[in-house]
Amino acid sequence: MRHATPDAVGGASPLPLASCAKAMVDFEYLIAGMNALARAHRAGSMSGHLGAAVAAGYFIGERCPDADPAVVEGIEAELNAVRRGESVFSPPANGAISVAEMFAPFPKEAADETAIATLAEALARNIDRPRQSGHNVIFASIAVRGLTDHPDLATPARVDGLRKLIAKFDGVTPGNGDYGPNRGRIDGRKVTLSDDDGVAPYQDLTDMATRILTELVDHAAERRIGFGGLWHVVNHAAALVELAQYGFPDLAAAGLPAHREHLRLWKTLPDLTASRGAEAPTAHDPRTAVFWTDGDPRREGARLTHRVKTLYGYDELAALVDDAALKERANRALRYLM
Repeated sequence: MRHATPDAVGGASPLPLASCAKAMVDFEYLIAGMNALARAHRAGSMSGHLGAAVAAGYFIGERCPDADPAVVEGIEAELNAVRRGESVFSPPANGAISVAEMFAPFPKEAADETAIATLAEALARNIDRPRQSGHNVIFASIAVRGLTDHPDLATPARVDGLRKLIAKFDGVTPGNGDYGPNRGRIDGRKVTLSDDDGVAPYQDLTDMATRILTELVDHAAERRIGFGGLWHVVNHAAALVELAQYGFPDLAAAGLPAHREHLRLWKTLPDLTASRGAEAPTAHDPRTAVFWTDGDPRREGARLTHRVKTLYGYDELAALVDDAALKERANRALRYLM
């Protein structure tokens, strides 16, 4: 089936978030997000989505302090929905910890900025392979940024919880993919990767960023299901960039082969448009006020936690890419993930 190309999506393409020139997302969202990340290990590793999304929403506001107030209000409404337990990744009502408890304040303690490095030490033990679509790196990088930017949040209880969350990814699988009606879901450990699949090793982080934006342009309109989708191909890459920016370039470099493996697994997935339905871009770009005021954003499936996180992650990658034409096309293609 023929797809609409990303270039066919109408409307002006806005500037990337990093180019925004003071309606800030409230700082309390960062504190709440870091609290929920630090308690996610009690609910299960995938509950890390809640705190990661809320913290990422704060980072977007920090990056773009002159955003339209309607955009800020829209993002905060999204974060509030996560905090109310509307995400598919929320712990069950009868679980070990509730959504409200995850976001609750921690007792006051003296912070220890030197303990932030122990998060990198924990990540070094599982960054060698793609772990559950790169969530080990995604959650760890957001935690590292939050604590590094605001070391007063690096209290023993938070750091201990974050280390436990990262450790939950030790030895886990890369995830699985949907290979269609005849083959079904296949565990990534059972997928054979071809030596001539055309995915060369990354030269560096910039090479990775350029190639991932190209993948977004070329394939966002396709219905590939599994290994976290393009959401996580983008966010896993962005997390490596962020680790390098926040003091751990060697760790980021060590994670490049695992991201390449993640991308190679995702590229083995067939386009299931014919059997699962077509992907569609949003009518408006989420970095514009009209996106948040012209009806409710799509919230089916995992979009609630992934939209804000991917908006944030995408811009981390785009900042490394000098090709203005590629970024223009990628900005349009991003709307398929929103």
